[in-house]
Amino acid sequence: MDYMKAFLIGGLICALVQILLDRTKLMPGRVMVLLVCGGAILGFCNIYKPFQEFAGAGASVPLLGFGNTLWQGVKEAVDKGGFLGIFQGGFQASAAGICAALVFGYLASLIFEPRMKK
Repeated sequence: MDYMKAFLIGGLICALVQILLDRTKLMPGRVMVLLVCGGAILGFCNIYKPFQEFAGAGASVPLLGFGNTLWQGVKEAVDKGGFLGIFQGGFQASAAGICAALVFGYLASLIFEPRMKK
């Protein structure tokens, strides 16, 4: 049942974003920034954690989850190190995910033949 909940909620988030992309003139990069910032704001308001506990991976995997991860990292780093934690926390909290994305993206480019669209 957990898989079903994660699939449905993650799919709902993706469907809402697709509707936003189709019905507005917002570019994909701006929508992605809105999602990351939205996740950080929801984390700041203590709304994201109960949502994530309910939805599981359906809430933690999309870009909303990345924004929340950045917020949690900044919050913890500020609690430990003060003002400099604003600049360090997000990088420390998300470093493993960003590194994995870079490594797997590079490996995919070795396996497949990347090229620009004409």
